[in-house]
Amino acid sequence: MPRPLLLAGLAAAIAVGATGCAGIPPLPPQASIGTVSPDEQPGGETAPATPEVDPGATPTDPPSADAADPVQLDVATDPRVVAQVDYVLEYWSDYNDEEWGVLERNDCVNFASQSLVVRGWKQSAEWYHGGDPYSSSATWRSSTAMRDWLESRPDLATPLGDDQRDQVQLGDLVQFDWDNSGDRDHTGVVTRIERSAGGVKVYFAGHTLDSDYRDVDVAITKEHPGASVYYWRLAA
Repeated sequence: MPRPLLLAGLAAAIAVGATGCAGIPPLPPQASIGTVSPDEQPGGETAPATPEVDPGATPTDPPSADAADPVQLDVATDPRVVAQVDYVLEYWSDYNDEEWGVLERNDCVNFASQSLVVRGWKQSAEWYHGGDPYSSSATWRSSTAMRDWLESRPDLATPLGDDQRDQVQLGDLVQFDWDNSGDRDHTGVVTRIERSAGGVKVYFAGHTLDSDYRDVDVAITKEHPGASVYYWRLAA
């Protein structure tokens, strides 16, 4: 049975002018009648309304390195980072929704937040899962809100630009501004780093457009030409 539609909830939903994972995701469909769906808003990244979960899905093979350009792969040795990366590679397509729930069309930050808990981060009054993702803090489910929160917490993370990607490490967060509007439209977790004479390549896992080894460079050139990318170097 659909939950009762509360006028207050409807007003709050209409007031949210968020785009995709950028802003606070809208309330469930029962409480967001008349609002614009995330995939119709500028800057948002589309995904199925309900994730198509295939428990038997075959993970993507890690990218192959060019034999003519010797590549060094980063290896995580910190048990916290190993646990975090293992988690996102296990649940990037087979969602752990029984434990954390799913934000339809906007699950990227919910998924990244889950990985931080696995890494060892403690929930707080500023960042928490509220029993289901829709009642969780904005910082738990919004890329822009997470950015604003992390900017106030240098003890947790240091912001890096794409010209500093040589400082990025496995388990760090990557965020995108697809339309260069100043907000953040997508969040992922770094799962692979290749270093060579040609530079550094970064790959990430995430929900919304489900991925385990998605190429940052492809995301900002072929998929979203001209988009901006940012990283959070995690301190803990």
